[in-house]
Amino acid sequence: MLYYSPLEQFEIVPLFFLFLGNKFVFTNASYFLILAIIITLLFFYLSNLNSTLVPNRWQSITESVFEFVQNMTFEALGNKGSKFFPLLFATFTFVFGCNILGMVPYTFTVTSHIIFTFSLGMTTFIGLNIIGLRQHGLHFFSLFLPPGAPLALAPLLVPIELISYVFRVVALSVRLFANMMAGHTLLKILATFAWKMLSIGGIFLIIQLFPLAVIIAITGLELAIAFLQAYVWTTLTCLYLSDALNLH
Repeated sequence: MLYYSPLEQFEIVPLFFLFLGNKFVFTNASYFLILAIIITLLFFYLSNLNSTLVPNRWQSITESVFEFVQNMTFEALGNKGSKFFPLLFATFTFVFGCNILGMVPYTFTVTSHIIFTFSLGMTTFIGLNIIGLRQHGLHFFSLFLPPGAPLALAPLLVPIELISYVFRVVALSVRLFANMMAGHTLLKILATFAWKMLSIGGIFLIIQLFPLAVIIAITGLELAIAFLQAYVWTTLTCLYLSDALNLH
């Protein structure tokens, strides 16, 4: 009898090798990452292909997403956020698209891997630092000394603020990775449990209805989490961007 681990769904499998010497590997993670981008772009393109003055159903969805991210940006950054709106909109739709695609059976959840979320978080973090340095120059480093704090406490406060500032990358990446991985693992465990009872038969045909109901409820919760994690990621990016633009 074969036993499958709930973590098997997160295994990265090479699909084929690129270039001579097998130096680069195209994996299932790369495939579903590209697929998520293509599907997201196609969705917005097709939804607005025949746009009308009175929005149709699909056009209303895309405009609602646009307004949602726009309001989020304005609340956090005010008028300064208008030029950063394309970045924040792309971030939200990209993370949400990867999360939703991972909910489809037999697909791969890219955001369930810490290496991906950490890379995305580090890219965002470096970009925000570049924006802050271009905006304020060396004055940007005053962010590590709370306003009104005496200079005598600077040797103590600056390292604390610096650690807290760098930890933002971990806050972004671990939150998304842990939520997606834990939810998918729980679904796989419950699905395996329900299938085992169904294969036994007898009274278990009735008992397995309970884990089946739980699976349906958790699936709905996971869909909500897929949206919520994209929202949290974009909101935190807005807040970190606000710090880079306005300092304290």
